[in-house]
Amino acid sequence: MPTISALYLYPIKSLGGIAVQEATVTPRGFRYDRRFMLVDTHGLFITQRSNHHMALIDVAIRNDQLLVWHRHRPDQVLELPLTPPADTLIPLPVTIWDSEDVPALAVSDEADRWFTNALGKPCRLVYMPDSTHRSVEPGYARPDETGRLPAVSFADGYPYLLIGQASLDELNRRLPEPVTMQRFRPNIVVSGSEPYDEDSWSQFRVGELDFYGVKPCARCVLTTIDPATGETGKEPLRTLSTFRQWKHKILFGQNVLTATDDLSASAQLSVGQAVEVTSRTTPWLAAPAPLSSSENLTA
Repeated sequence: MPTISALYLYPIKSLGGIAVQEATVTPRGFRYDRRFMLVDTHGLFITQRSNHHMALIDVAIRNDQLLVWHRHRPDQVLELPLTPPADTLIPLPVTIWDSEDVPALAVSDEADRWFTNALGKPCRLVYMPDSTHRSVEPGYARPDETGRLPAVSFADGYPYLLIGQASLDELNRRLPEPVTMQRFRPNIVVSGSEPYDEDSWSQFRVGELDFYGVKPCARCVLTTIDPATGETGKEPLRTLSTFRQWKHKILFGQNVLTATDDLSASAQLSVGQAVEVTSRTTPWLAAPAPLSSSENLTA
């Protein structure tokens, strides 16, 4: 049976992730996951797709505070409350993708100055309050009885991204140089499954919590940025495109939703928990044939 082998939070969208042993599950994603985001002077979201230097900014959580630092200037640490007091912040509508306006809150002038200096471009830090309901990408998720789609934080499209460790291992056997799981920014990593088996998971259970797979994750150029250096290349997209392409999209990982909005504050996932696959669907892509030893490019 598969088990959870790693859990990750990304408190600020497109900045460094945090590996944790346990995480609190909420309908819009893990608690503290992607509740902050950087925007430009027009309120448009900023990611590593347009600013590779974001890969060099790390974050940590300590005593209900969020610590942020640039890897080249580790002595200049920005400290923020993990949950800013919403009633003291100024509303600032922001745009994610081309046509989506999301109610957000401007965090502070201090944070804006810190990130502007760190990235070399004017930007602002915003926070998503609990009152904001940003719907997931329509077309795949199931609406509730009122017709409202599930909520998501500032993540690209869905609350959770799950990847099997075996899928990355299989990909790395094809790559000229192996890459780490951090390239793909998952929330949940599972071990003990076959490569790309997660593609077929339409429903699964961890402890008393039920989840369902929505759709495979279409990958972009962000995966070609080395999180250790901020430098870009052609891989792993070039290799993935040779065997993981579906209708001009390159797929790797499974987007996931919780099966219910009625979650208690104690709803948690932990590393080491078993994952029970309770329902399967036909995957969009067939699993690739295993590589022979002569085809193992990294051997």
